Amino acid sequence: MSGNPRVHFIPPKPPKRERRVGIYCRVSSNSSEQLKSLSAQVSALTRLTAATPQWLLVDVYMDIASSKSGSSRKEFDRMLQECKSRNLDIILTKSISRFGRDTVDTLEALNQLKTLGVRVIFEQEDLDTANTDSELMISIIEAIAQAENESRSDNIKWGIKQRAAQGTSKLYNRKCYGYKNDVDGSLIIDDEEAKNVQLIFDLYLQGKSIIGIIEELERLEIKSPTGKDKWSKRTIDVMLSNEKYIGIVRLLNSGKNEVHYVSENNNPPIIIGEMFKAIQIEKASRSNVVKDGNEKKRKGTKYSSKKCKE
Repeated sequence: MSGNPRVHFIPPKPPKRERRVGIYCRVSSNSSEQLKSLSAQVSALTRLTAATPQWLLVDVYMDIASSKSGSSRKEFDRMLQECKSRNLDIILTKSISRFGRDTVDTLEALNQLKTLGVRVIFEQEDLDTANTDSELMISIIEAIAQAENESRSDNIKWGIKQRAAQGTSKLYNRKCYGYKNDVDGSLIIDDEEAKNVQLIFDLYLQGKSIIGIIEELERLEIKSPTGKDKWSKRTIDVMLSNEKYIGIVRLLNSGKNEVHYVSENNNPPIIIGEMFKAIQIEKASRSNVVKDGNEKKRKGTKYSSKKCKE
């Protein structure tokens, strides 16, 4: 045998990509943070598709929409139409929460896709509808939805507390009679209404009862905060105790009446502090409810501005 044998290297043929994959991603707003999340979803799922030899990426479907029921999801609908046209075998998505808006929405879509023979793979939960029993999938989706709702509620509460602690909560700048919001949302004095606030405080210190103040406001044809001719007693009573008129705002824990945060110099005052204190002392002296130990009792007589004039 002459010469050396020739050896040729024949590389294996790459596997044929037979399973057609569609990537579905969704975010709930077009904020910069959400758009970054969308980009990260697409990038991660594209890499996952490329790493699986039998998968062929057909298209990427991206929705930027609200999570509210009834909001448009054009790309999701286009993806479903592609499945009906037998152009997709697998849908790859980040998570159950990104796939459907709610439990019902998710289950309806999954049942439709199962009928069409299309697999759905949830990367985050490591779930594949091809390998998961229908009843188990329903249980998993409902459990995840409940957990996410609880987590979302906790996150909202945490966010409210953080903004309150940092002084950035919009609750500090809620309008009340005598104020309006500027272009930045901060409270500024409404000059016309502020005159009426000052008048109400002056009348009370002069000995007028709340009913007497209402009669005077009606005589002067001053409209109520809601634009009515008649002022309510509660409106006047709440105004006389509203610390916002001296620039203080307290954010309370709903239901427990525990002060969490107090913002001083929160807004320009309409009433000076000394006058406000005098009003509170006067309100307490006029109240027909007195404390007797741990019990509250009513006085035998009620305050009347007529008696003060005698």
